[in-house]
Amino acid sequence: MYAANHWGGSLEIANENDHEDQNRRNKNMEDMDKASLYNTQSQYSGTLDETQQSWLLDPNDASRKKNKTRYVDLGCIVVKRKALKWTLIAVLVAFLVIGLPIIITKSLPKHKSRPPPPDQYAEALNKALLFFNAQKSGKLPKNNGIKWRGNSGLKDGSDATDVKGGLVGGYYDAGDNTKFNFPMSFAMTMLSWSVIEYEHKYKFVKEYDHARDLIKWGTDYLLRTFNSSSSKIDHMYGQVGGSQNGSATPDDHTCWQRPEDMDYKRPIQLITAGADLAGEMAAALASASIVFRNDVAYSKKLVQGAATVWTFARDSGKRSRYSRGNLFIEPYYNSTGYYDEYMWGGAWMYYATGNISYLSLATNQGIPRHAKSLLDIPSQRVLSWDNKSPAAMLLLTRIRLFLNPGYPYESMLSSYHNATSLTMCSYLHQYQYFNWTKGGLIQLSRGQAQNLQYVVNAVFLASVYADYLDASDLPGWKCGSTFIPLDKLREFATSQMDYILGKNPMNMSYVVGYGKKYPTHVHHRGASIPDNNVRYSCKGGFQWLSSGKSNPNIITGAMVGGPDRFDKYRDVRRNYSYTEPTLAGNAGLVAALVSLTATGGNGIDKNSIFTAIPPLYPTAPPPPPPWKP
Repeated sequence: MYAANHWGGSLEIANENDHEDQNRRNKNMEDMDKASLYNTQSQYSGTLDETQQSWLLDPNDASRKKNKTRYVDLGCIVVKRKALKWTLIAVLVAFLVIGLPIIITKSLPKHKSRPPPPDQYAEALNKALLFFNAQKSGKLPKNNGIKWRGNSGLKDGSDATDVKGGLVGGYYDAGDNTKFNFPMSFAMTMLSWSVIEYEHKYKFVKEYDHARDLIKWGTDYLLRTFNSSSSKIDHMYGQVGGSQNGSATPDDHTCWQRPEDMDYKRPIQLITAGADLAGEMAAALASASIVFRNDVAYSKKLVQGAATVWTFARDSGKRSRYSRGNLFIEPYYNSTGYYDEYMWGGAWMYYATGNISYLSLATNQGIPRHAKSLLDIPSQRVLSWDNKSPAAMLLLTRIRLFLNPGYPYESMLSSYHNATSLTMCSYLHQYQYFNWTKGGLIQLSRGQAQNLQYVVNAVFLASVYADYLDASDLPGWKCGSTFIPLDKLREFATSQMDYILGKNPMNMSYVVGYGKKYPTHVHHRGASIPDNNVRYSCKGGFQWLSSGKSNPNIITGAMVGGPDRFDKYRDVRRNYSYTEPTLAGNAGLVAALVSLTATGGNGIDKNSIFTAIPPLYPTAPPPPPPWKP
């Protein structure tokens, strides 16, 4: 007799015809214990207990069959058939709704997403760099990009027989046609520093090659101003062109001519002592060597040149101000000392060479004492072409934050770090360390003219210091007992730059070519004289200085001197304190803009500047060989 078996196969049920087989099995079970015998008999007996009866379903019982839950054995798990059905349906729907579109999307050809649009700082940066193209002297490359500029100054330094090729090249300083090597060197150092810290940003906005070309144009010229192939020199050239106050002879100030039309004698200034000029030139060449580290030959040439002028700067017989008593220099770019250049140049020489002796000099207690770098006075909080102390201390603070060289450098590095923190505190409006205009511009020139060149330097220092602390996982710093978050410092930097770019009571940008309203009467010879194939004489060009018309040539990217302490600006060409741009001022502007732009990412390049520096601590010895019995 068979009953339906819902677990698979048939289930055999014993009946009366099976007694003979049962007797034979009983004989074989005589040796089994009673419990086993009972269980076996129960298995084959005709009488089933309640449990066994529950295993059997009457196929005719329609109600039980209707209520029976069906299962599917998946091997490792048993599931309801209905649940399995809906699970498979859900998987299929998910594949159609989610999986299939993903497969189709990935199979389509990929298109590069558009980069984010440049912010206002990146746009201004593109323009600010063009100012340097407009200031180039010498034989210009075809891709210079300034249509109203041509070759000029091709005979500069022709009477300097000890300099191969003369003193051709470099940059004109401002609205005149003079090449002042001291502020020019500072401008190249600032440009190099900005490229080292923010190379990724320059690349993203496609200005990296442009910036490097501008730096090389300057450093190539600086290498011509002394015998850069020698390890020791006794003189260098500090200036080409210029004028003496009260002069009546044709020169860069008594004439108003395009640089392409100059035909007057351009004197050169021989420097036999000048630790400040030599120290700044060493900083320019050393910092540029890091920018060009992937051009090994040129980088090596720059380092060699930097070492040569540094030796000149440190020569005990050359330790004086380069401008002292020189009537072509002193009234214009007079240096107040050279110990700040020892700190500044020493720091850059250490970064460029890894020679610890440079760091030892820069952290020598006598250097900041003579430079008055650690004094809590306003003049020591302002970075300029003359005073490098704030930048030098920040640059040396970078070493403390990221390398932590320890003894014997820690004491002075800690002092520099503290002084840098106080400088940042002085920039905050809440402390009223400096005066501010009602329109919100800090007065770093202490009420004097051409304040913007100092403001942009402060913006760069504040921005890069915030990035240093951020890269060190420090959320801020202390001004006295008050904790200042980094956002406060960034707010200062952006507020000042926004003022310069147009958020001011005059509602005008002080960067030419940026925004809807900007200066149009810039004090600049080349920009003010029409490029009309007419050569204007030394005195004939003054008609354009006096003209009330806008400049015929737009000198894009030039940052003018800026407003006065009452937020007022007079766009008059003759008033150079308002309308004249400078090389050093625009270098600070470029550095500030690239530090602020978020186009291309945030933060600094933390490690590239340390490429030449060897490990400060001895490396761990190799592990001993495995012991052998």
